[in-house]
Amino acid sequence: MFEGIYDVIVVGGGHAGSEAAAAAANMGSRTLLVTMNLQNIAQMSCNPAMGGIAKGQIVREIDALGGYSGIVSDTSAIQFKMLNKSKGPAMWSPRVQSDRMRFAEDWRMLLEQTKNLDFYQEMVVGLLLQGEKIVGVKTSLGLEIKAKTVVLTNGTFLNGLIHIGDKNFGGGRAGEKAATGITEQLVSLGFESGRMKTGTPPRVDGRSLDFSKMIEQPGDFNPQKFSYLNTTTPLQSQRSCHMTHTSLEVHDLLRDGFDRSPMFNGRIQSIGPRYCPSIEDKINRFSEKERHQIFVEPEGWNTVEYYINGFSTSLPEDVQYKALRAVKGFENVRFFRPGYAIEYDYFPPTQLTHSLETKPISGLFFAGQINGTTGYEEAASQGLMAGINASLKVQNKAPFILRRDEAYIGVLIDDLITKGTEEPYRMFTSRAEYRTLLRQDNADLRLTPKGHALGIASDNRLRRMELKLKKSNDFVEFFKTQSVKPAEANPVLVSKDSSPIKQSDKMFKIFSRPNITINDVRKFEAVEAYIQQEDLDDEVIEQAEIQIKYSGYIQKEKNNADKLTRLEYVKIPKNFDYSQVKSMSYEAREKLNAVQPATVAQASRISGVSPNDISVLLVFIGR
Repeated sequence: MFEGIYDVIVVGGGHAGSEAAAAAANMGSRTLLVTMNLQNIAQMSCNPAMGGIAKGQIVREIDALGGYSGIVSDTSAIQFKMLNKSKGPAMWSPRVQSDRMRFAEDWRMLLEQTKNLDFYQEMVVGLLLQGEKIVGVKTSLGLEIKAKTVVLTNGTFLNGLIHIGDKNFGGGRAGEKAATGITEQLVSLGFESGRMKTGTPPRVDGRSLDFSKMIEQPGDFNPQKFSYLNTTTPLQSQRSCHMTHTSLEVHDLLRDGFDRSPMFNGRIQSIGPRYCPSIEDKINRFSEKERHQIFVEPEGWNTVEYYINGFSTSLPEDVQYKALRAVKGFENVRFFRPGYAIEYDYFPPTQLTHSLETKPISGLFFAGQINGTTGYEEAASQGLMAGINASLKVQNKAPFILRRDEAYIGVLIDDLITKGTEEPYRMFTSRAEYRTLLRQDNADLRLTPKGHALGIASDNRLRRMELKLKKSNDFVEFFKTQSVKPAEANPVLVSKDSSPIKQSDKMFKIFSRPNITINDVRKFEAVEAYIQQEDLDDEVIEQAEIQIKYSGYIQKEKNNADKLTRLEYVKIPKNFDYSQVKSMSYEAREKLNAVQPATVAQASRISGVSPNDISVLLVFIGR
């Protein structure tokens, strides 16, 4: 039935599994995607949206490397917003509202058009091993499929347990059964496992809502898009979301059900996402607040189904219904399905290397929620990296690892591998110490050459990146070499309450002033003439503006990154015994032996390891 040995088998068809399968196949590896239901590939299990704060940067990075998430986000978008535009460009974060059904369909179609990729629908219940090496998987029908590497992307399906009030039942997602067998086998092999939880809100019939009582939230006036490729286009029309609020009455109705809540009666013991709490958790933890925001999000272009963002809950369905009817605009609400919580197994990611390969089993990779993360974007980026590194392992090549100063993906993986996580990990801009370098606008400049070298970013993608880089650099150089006279500059400067100039000055210096924008300098005849002559698009113009306005900050951050990056090249011998370094603190030796960092830089980021411990380690390694 399955001839020969696959290079890569990907288990699970969610966001992580889809990106892993695409990456491995596009790198030339013979790849098999095994999932329990091929109709649910890349299903948006929770909110119908991609991107957001820091997450949007990750989607841009996936796209720059040659992944598919950005392309599908564009083709299935129903609304686009650039968040945080009132802040500096390091904080700008793209986000799309998606058509849930079209998103999954577009992913499926892209994967079916990918060479070297096969599909099979069944549950994987075990792994095939030869000693400490993976050699394949075993399915629920007893089939044994051989492979050189395996990527596990099981999402919330490993021993998944769904909770609605005092009811609970096995399942990895509403209407789908849980996956069994893998956790038990891995634990028997010495892996450490844990339990986490996440939740989802009710889905309701939009025809039963009164939107006139809510605040409309339209998309951007001039929407952009995610993918750097010219194969996708910005939206010409958009669907609006809406916002309403809970009230003290809503909170009282919810509290009436707390004794039947699995969160408060002890049924759920595992930890949920800190930054996406359930509605009952919010009114319990923030009891002083009289209301909380509720975002009413359409599930697609034509469907009447709506997602109630901000109302995740595992309370009994009758309590959910009563409380939601008390929300303004929801007086006559009809449910499509109630909200629920789900508990599932995960494996602390300190058991992985930076390539996402497990330390105990060679050729076995983990990606997504199995590593303790939450969110489509975090999962997709891990899947991409695991697929790349599984393929590289088959080719006997060095793993592909992104540093913290190269990508949010690098920050994400380094945080997981070095620090671990005891609660669902979510990416924020604050987690990245080099966020001025890791902007959403320059992900292609940072990563497309790397993706092209790996074979997953196309020649077309590289050429577009190189043209953008040349045009933006040339535009910056234009400002450095061209001067403007007081007669032309001063009317613009005075109108912006900026000091006038007394003699001709370089345009770069004028443009560098904090309150002067590209629209201001375009009033200079030479600038507008240059833009028209060189046919500069908005992307190039924005890139040049950022390079000019923030050049000092960018250079300072590059210098800091360069200093710390030197330690990334100081390797630590594999299975190094830190207990022999007596001059180190006991805590440092204990933590370092547990994590087994690959470099001194990684060692320095482990909680409990002091600068003095690192100095001692450097001296010891030098010996």
